[in-house]
Parts: sequence; C-alpha cells; structure tokens
Amino acid sequence: MPNKLTGKTTLALGLGSGVALAAISGVLLLNPRFIDWIDRNTPLSLTSAAPLQEDPNQPSQVVGVESLSQNERDVKLKTIADENAPSLDRSRARYLLAADLLRKYEGGPALRQLEGLEKQYPLLAPQILLKRGRAYELTNDNESAQKVWKELIATYPTSPVVADALYALGKSDPSYYDKLLTDYPRHPKTLALIRERLKENPDQFPLWLQLAKANPFDPTLNQARDRLVKDYADQLTPADWASIGAGYWQSGLYEKAYKAYAKATPSPEQAYRYARSLQIQKKTAEARAAYQKLIKTYPKAEETGLGLLRLARLSTGGDAIGYLDRAVQQFPDVAPRALQQKAQLLEKTNPAAANQAWQTLLTKYPKSDEAAEYRWDMARKAMKAGNTVKAWEWARPIATNNPDSPEAPKASFWIGKWAQKMGKQKEANDAFLYTIARFPHSYYAWRSAVALGWDVGDFTDVRSHNPTTVKPDTRIAPPAGSEAFKELYRLGEDTDAWNLFQAEIADPWNLTIEEQFNLGLYKLALNQNLEGINLIWRLRERDTPEEQQQWKALRDSDKYWHALFPFPYYETILQWSKERRLNPLLVTSLIRQESRFEKEIRSPVGAVGLMQIMPDTGKYIAGNTGTKSYSLTDPEDNIMMGTWYLDYTHDKYGGNSLFAVASYNAGPGAVSRWKERFSFSDPDEFVENIPYDETKGYVESVFGNYWNYLQIYNPELQQQLAKVPKPS
Repeated sequence: MPNKLTGKTTLALGLGSGVALAAISGVLLLNPRFIDWIDRNTPLSLTSAAPLQEDPNQPSQVVGVESLSQNERDVKLKTIADENAPSLDRSRARYLLAADLLRKYEGGPALRQLEGLEKQYPLLAPQILLKRGRAYELTNDNESAQKVWKELIATYPTSPVVADALYALGKSDPSYYDKLLTDYPRHPKTLALIRERLKENPDQFPLWLQLAKANPFDPTLNQARDRLVKDYADQLTPADWASIGAGYWQSGLYEKAYKAYAKATPSPEQAYRYARSLQIQKKTAEARAAYQKLIKTYPKAEETGLGLLRLARLSTGGDAIGYLDRAVQQFPDVAPRALQQKAQLLEKTNPAAANQAWQTLLTKYPKSDEAAEYRWDMARKAMKAGNTVKAWEWARPIATNNPDSPEAPKASFWIGKWAQKMGKQKEANDAFLYTIARFPHSYYAWRSAVALGWDVGDFTDVRSHNPTTVKPDTRIAPPAGSEAFKELYRLGEDTDAWNLFQAEIADPWNLTIEEQFNLGLYKLALNQNLEGINLIWRLRERDTPEEQQQWKALRDSDKYWHALFPFPYYETILQWSKERRLNPLLVTSLIRQESRFEKEIRSPVGAVGLMQIMPDTGKYIAGNTGTKSYSLTDPEDNIMMGTWYLDYTHDKYGGNSLFAVASYNAGPGAVSRWKERFSFSDPDEFVENIPYDETKGYVESVFGNYWNYLQIYNPELQQQLAKVPKPS
C-alpha cells in the first residue's frame, strides 16, 4: 500500500485565467459550489464534451498497469493524468486514480480526478457518476452524493449501474432497496442486499428463494437451497423444486438433486435428471424404475434416447438388448452409441451378432465417434499383433471420416509411424505434417514434430530444453458483454467489470457460448483456475449445430488457447525450474495436470497443493533440502518441493522425462516393471503399452500440455507452425 501524505500540503491548480487556488493545511476546498466554479473556469482540455477515441497506431500506456506495484502504478497514472493534451489514456488514468483513491477512502482527491470526466469518457459515464457519489459520501456531503446517484438513474435508466445507485440510495431511503429487489433480481448488489437482510432476519422465505434461483454457477447459493429444503419445503412449488434441483445438479450434488427433482414439475429434463442422479448415487433399483417412467411418459423426448442407453447399463440379457435396439430405431442421435454398447454386450456371448452390430455401425454411421473408436481399437490390436499393414488399413479412414473424433490425431500420427516402418518416408512425413496442421493442439502433433526432427524436445531431452517464453502484455479480450464491461476489464477493474457482466447476462441458467467463455475468464482472474479451465473446456459439450459452430470459431482464436493454458505462478515456476535444471514449461504442464493450478486442492488419497505432494513425501523432501518450516498449500513451498521431486525422478531415470513423468503418477516401482517388460526402442510404442490407463492418459496429458504451452508462449515455434501448409 502506498504511504498516505502527512503534514501540510499545498496544491496549486493552474487555470486559464492565471488564478491560483490553494488547498491549505491538507484540506481540499471541494464543496459543490467550489467544484462548480472549477468546472466553469477550467479550460476545455479538462472538461471537453467531445469523447476521445483510441488511437490504433498508439498502444495504450494505461492498459496493463494492474500488473505493476502500487507505487509504480501511482507514478505512471499520475504522469499520464497530468498531461495537457486530452486523450483517452488521460481519461483512463484519471478514472483509475479515482478508483484507487476511493479504495483508500480519500474522497476529496477522487472528486478532483472525476470532475467533468464523463464528458470525455462517456463509455464509463454511469460508473463515473457512481464513483463521484461515493467520493461525496466520503467527504460527508451526503446531499451531493444522493443528487449524483439520482442523476445517474435519470440519465442512464437502462444501465445496470442503476442497481448500484439504488443500493447506495437505499441506505437513507429503504424504498430504493425495494425497487432494487424488484427491478434487478439477480444483480450482484441485489444478492448482497438479500444476504444482509437474511443476516438480520433469517426467517424470510421469499429472499431465500430469490437467492436460490439467482445463479447456478455460484456454489455458495447451495446454502440457500439447503435452507429452503430444510425449513420451507411445504411452501415450495413444483417449479421451485425444479430450480433447486437444477442448482444441485449443476453443482454435482446428486443426492440432493434427485430428492428435489422428485417433487419438481414433470418434464423430460426433470425425469432424466432424477433417474440419472439416482444412478450416480448407486440406487440401481430406483434408477431403473425412474428410467422406465421417463421412457413411458415421454416416449419421443430427446432425453429418452439417452435414458434408454442408461437403462441398458442397468439391465442384463435380452432386456438390455431390447432397450438398445429401441434406441437405434427411434433416436438417430444416440444410435451409434447404442450399436457400440450392443456390440460390446454381445462380444462374449454371441460374437457373430456382435460383429453384425459393428458392421452396422461402420456402414450406417461411418462418421460417428463410435465408428472411429472401433476402427482405432482394431488398428491397435493389429499393431500389437505385428501386422502393420492391417493396422494402417483400419486407421486410415479415421482421419478423413472422423476428423473431430478424439481418435483422429492418434490415427493420423500412427499412419505416419507405420508408413515409416514400411519404408515410405514421404508418406510418413506427409502424415506427420497433416497431424500438426489438422490437430495442432494434440499430444500427437508434438510427437509428429519430434518425428520430423523439429527442435521441440523429446522424451529423452525435454528436461534440459530451455525454450524462450513470452507472456502476452495484455489480458485476454472477452468476446461477450458490453463495451463498458470490456473497458473495465482491460483496465483491470475486475470487481466492477464482472459485477457489470453478471448484471448484463439475460439468463444465467442458459449461458451462450461467449458468456460461458467470459465466465471462465472471470474465474481465472479470481485464480479459481480449476473452475475457469473446466468452464472453457466444457464448451465442446454443447450439442446444437449453432453452438458447435460458435465453439469451433472460438477455438480457432488465440484467446481460447491462452485461457485453457494459463500461466499462473510464472515467476516462481521459472525460479525453481532454473534451480532444478528443469524445463519450466514441463513443470507448468505437470502442475496443470495435477491441480489445475489450485494451490489448496487435496486429492482423495491426501496429496496436497499445486504439484500434489503427499505429506510423507513432503517430510522426505524437507529432510533432503534442509527445509525446517513449510506449507504444502503455499505455492512457493509446493513448487520448491515438487520440482525437487521431479528432478529426483529425472536423475533416477537418466534424464528421461517419459519415465520421470510416468513415475510421478504411478510410482517408481511400476515404471521399473514396465521397463523390464516393454522395449523402449520405440518410445511411442512404449506409451501405448503402458498397462495403467490412468498413467497412459497422464503421460499423454502432461506432454500434450507441454506442447500447447510451447506453441502458445514460444515465438520460435509459432513461426515454425505458421509455415506448415493448412490441410485442404
């Protein structure tokens, strides 16, 4: 925090008339009449009515100051704010200085920065008026404060900032609170007011209900849902129960969800979620009955198709086959999954019927993910049997028929590997280049780059690789929201920005693609990285054609990948990676896989923190490093210890990062057994042979992360990737 000015201060303000005004003994003469006098006598350069525009040829000097220390920030902003020529950056600097002053409860100086600012900075005019009112309040001029807030409401009646003004005015006139509750039921200020009232008097059913319905993505609202279920169950309508159930469902609280959905308004969604929640809670008999009711009550609903697949999992023999056949016949969207499930069910008891189901899948639904999975399974079996030609034949259609399938990148890469084995080097190189171009963010794009001889680090030397890393100077631009929200976000005024964005969302229960991406950015800004990354990752699960198209368009932008692969704890990671002679991007990739950068996360088996260190392992490392005091939830301590252990595993395996990373997940004993059992002459075949599915996936995820961090933050690789021909 910057030091406050003490002692006597003299402030001189030069005016066009040459008059000097003084603030004597540190007391600023900023009563309303004095400010009006300043406004009338200040030159146009301070109160021009002409809004200022961004100069596209001149990068902003203000954007990015949130990363500076408070002292550096103050100096830079004051320098820009004191410039004579009007500019957008000068307006931004004055706004940020005022915001900083208000956070320090210095209302008088804040008023000076805000005076006349809305005329030059109309984009944030409502916010400027709101802060001006707060500044008056801090100078104990409540009359002027209320006048400004009322002006805000009258001048900008459609702005969500009106809710903030109503909240401020409600302190002296509760009727404004009533208007806030009615007109802005989900605004953050409304929720704050509701919590205040419930703290004073908890016995207010309407407020608990309003809180519970506000936002499905806020886990703290489950407290309101719990209170309603416990104390007001007899007052809840079926529609209320549906809303409560949806909130629990969104939070993954399935026991509470099925109990709420049991009393909810009947609908296909309600019936499916009720049955599915029972199934997840392992209440098999009840779930089976619930699925049967769904199928009987809503025979043509979209949810019924998925319900048939779920019910088949809970059934045996002819009953299961019957449900799957019905899904194939009546629900084309789930038919490939039904055929796959049917074939797997029949393989042990009726291989001929199973084969027939597989053939139907390949002929009728060749472009489905399930067809790609089957083709890859057959290719893998042929590969293990040593039949390279057969493996190649099975895998080749995947890249063309199923380019969006999870199997497509690996099939494309292995087509290149098998072509190499058959002596077809040109075809192999073409396949590797295609993999990089078509699936640039996959683990197999990295393996293809290695196969082509690119200097990107391999399993045997990636540990010592020291790539240049460049973090963007500016924050990720959010795609949704008003221009005012985007401006506040650019300026680093996160609380105001996200309060505004939440108020702008039309329906928080049905977010658009861009709104959900924004919400992910918000969580990342709060360092809630697990939730932020997951919100963005789950965009791929949207199932309407329009949403899929929007997601793919977003996926083609740099902002999408920067958000999916953030770089928190950057300096600490660089410091300890250098100390341990480790590739910092490999360390970052392992942290992303282990904890999604959540510093206090704990695994079911007791591993703690960013690099998921077991307490006993922490004690062992502390003994070896002479560390007397540490906390596994402290990022500095956790990264110090985690990099020590990663260095240890690398040394144990002669610097081989594949073995070191696999050991980090499965333990050194398992890796030693695999080394004896499988040949390492081809490391890609070794990875395919790892018998633990979790560890195989872990290895591919960590090195897939590494490849993404490398291409996102390393300029040299970016230039190399730009030269790869795009697939036709």
